[in-house]
Amino acid sequence: MIRVLVCDDQALIRAGFVTVFGLQPDIEVVGEASDGEAAVRQASRLRPDVVVMDIRMPVLDGIEATRRLAGPGVEQPVRVLVVTTFNLDGYVYEALRAGASGFLLKDAQPAELIEGIRTVARGDSLLAPAVTKGLVGRFGDRLRPTKSGNDQKLAALTAREAEVFRLIAEGLSNAEIAASLVISHETVKTYVSRILTKLDLRDRVQAVILAYQTGLVA
Repeated sequence: MIRVLVCDDQALIRAGFVTVFGLQPDIEVVGEASDGEAAVRQASRLRPDVVVMDIRMPVLDGIEATRRLAGPGVEQPVRVLVVTTFNLDGYVYEALRAGASGFLLKDAQPAELIEGIRTVARGDSLLAPAVTKGLVGRFGDRLRPTKSGNDQKLAALTAREAEVFRLIAEGLSNAEIAASLVISHETVKTYVSRILTKLDLRDRVQAVILAYQTGLVA
């Protein structure tokens, strides 16, 4: 069972999520929260596998709540799936930097939300290629290259790993990378795992951010 905590300040949306998720045989909603502070408190007590997190909330917003649950230095991070109104919300990029494993739009179909939870619970990030490119285009001014020790980490990648890393940053899925480089899907998975390990990254979300920050892609 995937244990889920739902955090949204709108009671109607929370109720809808709880109903949809609760109908799934492999998902159990273990708690609800109406603000980020309550989510952090409940996550500490309930230890859910995934927190479905809104961004704009009173008391403590979803970005800071995500940072406390999944950000750098958190000893026992919880996976966070941000569900937000993208066209109105200017904080998606900050949420990903804070540690979110992915995001969906609030107008997503129920099946997409359910699969999003399963994807994040498996340890994968939720970045569809088209959405990745849209995110980068919308927040490109915040992804300017910065000098850091990450440059040395990038130097540790082999030529092929660097090529795969660039394709990840461009939003390609494993299947698309395999087709582009004419290698097997399993080989791509191996490369991705090595890249994340070498660069000390949690998932593909962080890989995309790092690639833009280091200037590997622009």
